[in-house]
Amino acid sequence: MKIFSTVGRIFYGSAIAATGLQQFFFKEFFQILFPPLPYRVPGLLYFAYLVGILLVIAGSAIALNIKTKFFAYILGCLFLFFFIFCYVPYELFISPYNPIHLGLWINALKEFAYAGGAFAIAGNAPEYANDIKGKSKLIGFLEKIAPFGRIMFSITMISFGVSHFYYTDTVQNMVPDWISFHLFWTYFAGIALIGSGIAIILKFRIKLIGNLLAIMIFLWLILLHIPDAIANPVSNNGNEVTSMFSALAFSGIAFVIANGQGSVRVFRPSKAVALS
Repeated sequence: MKIFSTVGRIFYGSAIAATGLQQFFFKEFFQILFPPLPYRVPGLLYFAYLVGILLVIAGSAIALNIKTKFFAYILGCLFLFFFIFCYVPYELFISPYNPIHLGLWINALKEFAYAGGAFAIAGNAPEYANDIKGKSKLIGFLEKIAPFGRIMFSITMISFGVSHFYYTDTVQNMVPDWISFHLFWTYFAGIALIGSGIAIILKFRIKLIGNLLAIMIFLWLILLHIPDAIANPVSNNGNEVTSMFSALAFSGIAFVIANGQGSVRVFRPSKAVALS
């Protein structure tokens, strides 16, 4: 349904704009965007502010459906660039910890999902007015990448699902005390994330499963992330608030993927049928 796709776009754009604003409040590059380098880089803070401004403008434009395709492509390229040329080298060669640990890639994977979400939104947005003849080679290239947005997002969901089994104690402690059977919900959520990611990649009942994934993440937003963000708004450089906005963005991405153009199988008649 188009309404859910619209809701998803608004969720994603709002979350990105809010993340941009956080750059100014905490006066540093958020680790969900840029790795925590062990040495001081001159001018990095000003670069963080510049990126923050871009996130606010692009996120707001996407939420308001203003040049959505243009700004979504910008965000997709930005997040993917940071992931490939900043986060991957950091985890492999600079980080003091062993890169084989999945938990160290959490922020990098979130950014990878952000990139996938941006490309998914771009692929679902209306074409440019000067489409076909006036289309640049760059736009043509980006339109070939856009369909892979759902796969990028799904890889992150699968990885997060696997982490529920690797870091069971940590995850089950996130479940509120008033909810019983913490271990059950930890495993259930892990299986749901892995299954949903695989289904979206394979386009198996993508509309149903994508919407269920979006609803599940939105429930986590309401039940887990918002209460934690209210209770600890500035602790650990606003990590709980950032996680809240990440959940909002992920829910939005799932809604867009589930209800976008790629979620419907198009019937293409054979030549024999077409010529009859």
